[in-house]
Amino acid sequence: QVQLVESGGGLVQPGGSLRLSCAASEIIATINRMGWYRQALGKQRELVAEITSTGSTNYVDSVKGRFTISRDNAKNTVYLQMNSLKPEDTAVYYCAADRWWSGPYDYWGQGTQVTVFT
Repeated sequence: QVQLVESGGGLVQPGGSLRLSCAASEIIATINRMGWYRQALGKQRELVAEITSTGSTNYVDSVKGRFTISRDNAKNTVYLQMNSLKPEDTAVYYCAADRWWSGPYDYWGQGTQVTVFT
């Protein structure tokens, strides 16, 4: 059972930046995929970005060029650097992890709120 704890959410104005962190309870080098999802009020949860144990990344089109996912295996932590934030980025952001290369993610954090307001 992998436990995930997110941090770094908050309030920010459009154009601002935030960095989310996800600390895992075990060595993430052994976890094939880690990702960030988000769920806005009244909408379905969507995959924002994911990174594999080999360093390959994948982003939803709406955040490409603005968000960067990275992992620090020494700290067992995954990050999501979010720049040029927009009001439509407002959501609860969830960290997820999975030992397999595909399929639904098995482990989830509790979520952290990101609010972009004018």
